[in-house]
Amino acid sequence: MFAFAVALSLCQSAAVAGQSAQEPVALQDVYVSGEDGYHTYRIPSIVRGKGGELLAFAEGRKGSGSDTGDIDLLLKRSLDGGASWSGAQVIWDDGANVCGNPCAVVDRVTGSVWLLATWNAGSIHESNIAPGHGRDSRRVFVTSSTDGGASWTPMTEITAEVKDTAWSWYATGPGAGIQLGEGEHAGRLVIPCDHKQPGSKGTHYYSHVVVSDDHGQTWRLGGRSPGPQVNECEVVELHGGRLLLNMRSSRPQAASAPGVLLRRRWRVLVGPTPRASAAGSHLPGKPAPSPAASGRRAGSAGF
Repeated sequence: MFAFAVALSLCQSAAVAGQSAQEPVALQDVYVSGEDGYHTYRIPSIVRGKGGELLAFAEGRKGSGSDTGDIDLLLKRSLDGGASWSGAQVIWDDGANVCGNPCAVVDRVTGSVWLLATWNAGSIHESNIAPGHGRDSRRVFVTSSTDGGASWTPMTEITAEVKDTAWSWYATGPGAGIQLGEGEHAGRLVIPCDHKQPGSKGTHYYSHVVVSDDHGQTWRLGGRSPGPQVNECEVVELHGGRLLLNMRSSRPQAASAPGVLLRRRWRVLVGPTPRASAAGSHLPGKPAPSPAASGRRAGSAGF
């Protein structure tokens, strides 16, 4: 039996709290595959609420480790900086269908926690997901909490607002979103996502983001990666409100753009690894050097 454990380190909470990341830390296995009625746990997302609570989300896969089948969306909370964790709270369970890809973001202004996730019929494999917004496609939902994750609003569908009808597969996250702290769009909530777009020359994979400028009340599409063959990604804020999108790819790369993220130009940087994590961070300090200045090779930038 395939087993997978998500180990969440206290160094994450220490880093968020502003403590030194060099201090000794303990490790906690928050989700352990095979326990509590789930065969496998996948796609973890952790955020720190405005009140200091740690919220660890994950998919709970009932019958196997497959991406298809009976998958629930779960949450465990810690109120003591990660030293101990609650039992699993089921945020979303739709019978034998897929409720997953949790991607959370904390609004530091209102204190609300927003959680975006996706749904598809559990009988449909990813390769057979249809384009559009219908029952046989991949759909996008959002829920929120105003009490540190203790309770959640009913899932609300936002597929029409954040998914092009030409796209088939769609995934929010993995990881966490961010709230911009600088620049013209300070306060904006940004969620990293990816999608597939079938065409006459085959299916292409892209990364994109979803944004909200009204504290999560409405959501819309932001920018898309300048080229295909990238998918899962993380987003970070650079100095001055610029964003960096770190994308999984067979050709390692990251893209940066102004915080507006609405069909503006991106700069593509070739990175050292295909799965380097950005962990939904804000990276303060000096602006990042240009590809030429850093000695890195630049990719296409038309966007």
